[in-house]
Amino acid sequence: MTGRIHSIQSLGAVDGPGIRYVVFLQGCPLRCVYCHNPDTWAAEGGDTVEADALVQKALRCRAYWGDSGGVTVSGGEPLLQAPFVEEFFAKLQAQGVHTALDTSGVGSLAAAERVLRHTDLVLCDLKFLTQADYLQYCRAELTQVERFLQLTAMKGIPLWIRHVVVPGLTDSLEHLRLVKAKAESYPNLEKLEFLPFHKLCLEKYDRLGLEFPLRDTPAMNDAWLKLLLDKL
Repeated sequence: MTGRIHSIQSLGAVDGPGIRYVVFLQGCPLRCVYCHNPDTWAAEGGDTVEADALVQKALRCRAYWGDSGGVTVSGGEPLLQAPFVEEFFAKLQAQGVHTALDTSGVGSLAAAERVLRHTDLVLCDLKFLTQADYLQYCRAELTQVERFLQLTAMKGIPLWIRHVVVPGLTDSLEHLRLVKAKAESYPNLEKLEFLPFHKLCLEKYDRLGLEFPLRDTPAMNDAWLKLLLDKL
């Protein structure tokens, strides 16, 4: 089976435990206001690759992973190509490779369930806490994300939840505390990561002729974020 690949990071250090071989898939149905990879939106973009060929390519980096690393599939939205990810992960697990799915939790729940059969870790973006905000800022459904998170809990798959902290949008202490409480309501939660909003993507938007909705929003630096999190 073939998939459409946007890019590959052979020695990733932030998309799961240890050193990761990170595959960014092409295509995303969401339009998040702070998206930093608008070049992954188009489903017809990227390069095509066979699952077997991608497995062999990943395994060439295995010596760098150590005991805690492995392969992460990200995007775009990887569940948009769920059958490809299912096959890719199944073949990796057959080789004893740790698999991590970095997703927004959208798409067919039945297709996601088949992917999760071969997933060792889920990294899921919890972008907002209300249906209205999900629709306004992501063009997505909160209920869909919640069903996916419930599925990971039901299957007992280790879960990392990520949330982007945007000044003036998601940076109030009340909001961050609610995010923390929501994340901790899932029994399979292992880690909650608050990520600072940045604008390193501006060049991409300009090159693609797209308007970045948060162009005038200040970036959230690490020190500012730490001050907030110390109060939680």
